[in-house]
Amino acid sequence: MKILNLFLIAILLTSCGMQSIPTALNEVDASWAEVQNQYKRRADLIPNLVNVVKGYAKHEEETLKGVVEARSKATAVNLNAGQLNEETMKNFQKAQGQLSSALSRLMVVVEKYPDLKANENFRDLQSQLEGTENRITVARNRYIESIKNFNNLITVPPTSWYNGMFLQHSKKPQFQVENLEQVQNAPEVKF
Repeated sequence: MKILNLFLIAILLTSCGMQSIPTALNEVDASWAEVQNQYKRRADLIPNLVNVVKGYAKHEEETLKGVVEARSKATAVNLNAGQLNEETMKNFQKAQGQLSSALSRLMVVVEKYPDLKANENFRDLQSQLEGTENRITVARNRYIESIKNFNNLITVPPTSWYNGMFLQHSKKPQFQVENLEQVQNAPEVKF
């Protein structure tokens, strides 16, 4: 009988969330750190890209200044996973969206200068920037998945019972697209 009781207690403890909830929270923290790491990588590449473009497009300085300012704003918003809530996520996403928009304007400038597109340094930087954008997407996807797993643990029984009694974690905000209305429509391509 004692062995059966010990066995039942062991099963209850392993499914209660004592380990799984903190583990999931650690995964959220790690995933968020990777998102920030990839945004940092992009911010580090931008000055190099801007300098290459400056050499070819001196009179497009307003666009270049916009990219530099957007980069500055984007790197000024730093969050750790403990600070994540709806408002801080909106601020972070807004700053990153402004940087993406400035980079898009920069690519339009590049289209005006065929010599620049052919420049080996620019192609390398553009390739690095494209790779970084892909890495950001992968990191955000992993973050989204880790948030889903964490939120499931703290809201779905039996682990939610342990969370409610002892840990009392609340749901983490999910990553959301700031300009959802704009991205829902397919872009129009004209030749």
